[in-house]
Amino acid sequence: MAASAQGPAAPLTAEQAKAVLAEVIKAFGAPENAQRMEEARDNACNDMGKMLQFLLPVATQIQQDVIKAYGFSSDGEGVLKFARLIKSYESQDPEIAGMSGKLKAMFLPPMTLPPHGAGTGGVATS
Repeated sequence: MAASAQGPAAPLTAEQAKAVLAEVIKAFGAPENAQRMEEARDNACNDMGKMLQFLLPVATQIQQDVIKAYGFSSDGEGVLKFARLIKSYESQDPEIAGMSGKLKAMFLPPMTLPPHGAGTGGVATS
């Protein structure tokens, strides 16, 4: 059985992960990628289901284009492995945690939680 040309992703140190994360964030800021994200956002119209349909594939593609150079597979699985790696460093490195939050804010809509007791929480109050 032949392995893929890229093989398994080499585990990155915290410093390497930080560098890759910075590169991913920079890629989102590139004019052509910013335009692709803006078009996807416009198509989604702040609808969470449409965000997943339009925005997430564009965001995934932008990340894939960067992380494949670091040994991650250039598919959704590579992005998930990268995300898990970053998550594992968030608690150890506040800078990585901040950068990760910045990255997520680029493609996830801000989530506003309803105040406690309001809305349909499924818990009846008397």
